[in-house]
Amino acid sequence: MKLIDGKACAAAMRAELKEKIDKLDRKPGLAVVIVGEDAASKIYVRNKIKACNELGIRSYSYELPADCTQSALEELLDALAADKQIDGILLQLPLPKGMDAESAISHIPVDKDVDGFSTYNLGRLLQRKEKIVACTPFGIMKMFEREGISLSGKHAVVIGRSETVGKPMAMLLLNANATVTICHSKTQNLANICKTADILVAAVGKAKFITADMVKEGAVVIDVGMNRDENGKLCGDVDFENVKEHTSYITPVPGGVGPMTITMLMYNTYVAACKE
Repeated sequence: MKLIDGKACAAAMRAELKEKIDKLDRKPGLAVVIVGEDAASKIYVRNKIKACNELGIRSYSYELPADCTQSALEELLDALAADKQIDGILLQLPLPKGMDAESAISHIPVDKDVDGFSTYNLGRLLQRKEKIVACTPFGIMKMFEREGISLSGKHAVVIGRSETVGKPMAMLLLNANATVTICHSKTQNLANICKTADILVAAVGKAKFITADMVKEGAVVIDVGMNRDENGKLCGDVDFENVKEHTSYITPVPGGVGPMTITMLMYNTYVAACKE
């Protein structure tokens, strides 16, 4: 078993990225918009701003109250869309109940959609013409690349079908010539399907959901989950201690996928600033 160190992978990528950013005539600008008081979102936003500062990306933060109207949010996004100093716009999700995230995202120009959530950017991924890709799946692909993990011809099982992780992850794996199965809450015989996976990506949102009897010997296991266990300790979707000895590679939580997600956001902002 080899632990995939997301922190080390992210640090190496950020060092390479900083060199590229330092060579630009104008530093990229990233605007982060957060609505409401979600504690986890606020921590995540702080980490994004910190990463911007490390890499020389200009960061702009906009905090709107939870009772903000849809029109007020979309007016702000329209203003940021028109601002030539802003290369990337990130709308922190989830939005408060009653707000329409899809409508809000439609106000972010596709070339500033550094989260890769727009209909256009998701469609380009489907056509293998991707330029900006959802950060978490993109970061996982970079981990595979850096670890030298071959995907071609392998059976990859993705558990979760969200637009932010599951679906783009499946398409990236398919584009890398893996044979892909997507599982979700209605999937029958889930454990048996997981047991056939050479590559298993868990994006369920349930603490320690993936157990040792669901994992094929020698599988590569990627844990996207961020949960709290019965003792309040941070953990993933995978029962790490019991699963790890059955794997060839596995990501921990914390310190696995998370650092790569923010790194790929920085990378996408750089790509948006280059306007290639």
